[in-house]
Formats: sequence, C-alpha cells, structure tokens
Amino acid sequence: MLKFIIKTHKKNTIYTKPHLFILNKGMNSGKPQNEPFTNSFAIIFENQEDCENCYYVAYSLWKSKFWHEHLVGSVIPFLRLNDFKREFNSKSKIIMQEHEAHLQHIAALKLLELKEKQFTENITLINDVRRVIVHRYSNR
Repeated sequence: MLKFIIKTHKKNTIYTKPHLFILNKGMNSGKPQNEPFTNSFAIIFENQEDCENCYYVAYSLWKSKFWHEHLVGSVIPFLRLNDFKREFNSKSKIIMQEHEAHLQHIAALKLLELKEKQFTENITLINDVRRVIVHRYSNR
C-alpha cells in the first residue's frame, strides 16, 4: 500500500524524503516534476520506489488531461488541494492494484521518453547540419 503525504509546497522548503511536485495553477495543472514549481503541491513518500511509481501515475493523469474537469477559477484556473488529494488517492489506489500492468506501463513510458529524447537530439543535429550547409552555400 502506498503511503504519501500531499501538501502545498512553500518556497525554500527542503524535503529530506523522496518527493515530487505537481503544478496546481494554469492549464498544465497536474503536471509532475522533480523540481518545484512556483505554484505546486508536494507529494512526500517513504521510499524512492513509491515516488517513481506515483510519478508515472501523475504523469499519466496529466497527459490524459484528467485534471481539466477539476479546475476552478475564471481567469487563471487552479486545482484545489482537497480535490487533488481525493482524486489522486483514489486513482493511485486503482492503478496500483494492477501492479504488474502498472510496471509494464511504466517501462513503456520510460522507453518512449528515451526515444523522444533521442529524436529531439537528432532533430537538433539535423538543424545544425542544415545551418552549416546553408552558411557554406551562401558564403561562396
């Protein structure tokens, strides 16, 4: 069973236990990250494995735009802490019950993330080579 604490992150707070941050304002609310956002919730875990598992749960919920229906506010939408706690707790329990499938999904997401990074690096190299060729061509 996962044990974690969800609370509002305060600037300059240092967490000693494994943790992750969830953006709570704007249309990207629910986005997980290891570095703190200005407006974020902190989720604190007992061990690193639970932190990594929940990171991918949060990532999946954010990518599927799950949090959009829970946003409130007319100018800058935001997630309420109580709404986030309630929904994240229930979703993480459901997802973690099917642990083997969850581990397979995490492995697939990690592989896709690696491939995306490689693809981005290749695009950068292609653009660099294109710029060199155009520069050589134009300086004749």
